[in-house]
Amino acid sequence: MVKPRTTLTFYGGVGEVGGNKILLKDRDTSIFLDFGMPFSIRSKYYSGPFLAPRSEKSLIELGILPKIRGLYKGSKETSIDAVFISHSHLDHSAYISFIKDTIEIHVGKTTELILEAISETRKRDLELNFNLEKRRKEEKIKNFRTGDKKSIGSLEVEPVHVDHSVPGAYGFIVHTSSGTVVYTGDFRMHGAKYRMSMEFIEKAAEAEPVALITEATNLTGAHYSSEREVEAKLTQIISQCSGLVLADFARADVDRFRSFYNAAKKNGRILAISLKQAYLLKELEEDKRLKIPHLNDENIAIFRKKKGRYYDWEKEILRKYEDKEKVIDAKAVGRNGNRYVLALSFYDFEELIDIRPPPGSCYILSASEPFNEEMEIDFERLKNWLEHYGLPQYHVHVSGHIMPLQLKKTIEEINPKMVFPVHTEHPELFKKFIEDLPAKTVIPEKERKYILR
Repeated sequence: MVKPRTTLTFYGGVGEVGGNKILLKDRDTSIFLDFGMPFSIRSKYYSGPFLAPRSEKSLIELGILPKIRGLYKGSKETSIDAVFISHSHLDHSAYISFIKDTIEIHVGKTTELILEAISETRKRDLELNFNLEKRRKEEKIKNFRTGDKKSIGSLEVEPVHVDHSVPGAYGFIVHTSSGTVVYTGDFRMHGAKYRMSMEFIEKAAEAEPVALITEATNLTGAHYSSEREVEAKLTQIISQCSGLVLADFARADVDRFRSFYNAAKKNGRILAISLKQAYLLKELEEDKRLKIPHLNDENIAIFRKKKGRYYDWEKEILRKYEDKEKVIDAKAVGRNGNRYVLALSFYDFEELIDIRPPPGSCYILSASEPFNEEMEIDFERLKNWLEHYGLPQYHVHVSGHIMPLQLKKTIEEINPKMVFPVHTEHPELFKKFIEDLPAKTVIPEKERKYILR
């Protein structure tokens, strides 16, 4: 009798940060763990909006999408049973846009809400067309929470929450014919909800895994801090500012939103957010576990950009809140700068021409430098804008990824037989860093099949 073989094939996240696409096969069952956009590889060939992919074919040709029959829309056959998405960051989720509508997509409810908001508030294109409504109608969107166990053919997938810089993040414990495979997704131990990551590590260790697939992002230049420290620093900076405080942070980072909200409130200021963030927060109100401040809160305002035409989703927010005097514009901010902390993306800096920040104002970048969560910032242009308006820049941030020494301790506690580093540009460094641990480190090669024994 031939013993069943379980295999892992890495189609993304190999030698790069993000783009995770991990194929797990067991007997006659195949699932993907994440299916994200590989920003670093994609940027070698494309630069939006004028040079963007026009078809799935071009992405496959350039190795941005894996060449797998029966996976994409238009295929008559089906080669994959399900896709499990760990969280909503686009480098883990975006390319479900290409997955056949007949294949099940398993996501946490919060992730579904965030992807829904992205679909509604961003220009829908080839790479960001999640088709969630159609998938729901065909019952191909499946939600999970910690404690659930999802049976897919010969596999049992156990999602367990972790702490990350976006809410609703999970790791997966997958029970296969050859033993348990653990996938961390993106996680950290220094965030506001670090206990969730601790629970994941405990459950992963109990499963005695044959293989651990772990992120290893922060192996160089790791800056140790915590969300509590971020809030304290923000509070101090705002207290010293006599003018307008401008802030840039990822819209979906609920912990960071809460830190800015608390820091503004402690200083008697109002946090003014964009229409996009207001729409996202409205959607997330459905998840009561998040416990985020409501848009009706007197310490929150909604900033309306100057534009000729508003989309339906923007009109929805404006209709609901404009009469309550929560909606403000550039002139209102300019007249009362010291009343606000204004969340303003770099791509909205044209608003500064009408705001005209008064002397004593400042800018706080609260995302990874020089990147935000979704796209590259032209950092030189950013500095030019700040210099023109006399705005000193502060960088106050804490990573969404685990620190190196905590990662090593985590691997030691989980104690797998094999460990596969992904979501890192430094796999060789990782291997040397943990070589005194019992686990065998396997540096994955793209599209190579690994047999679990």
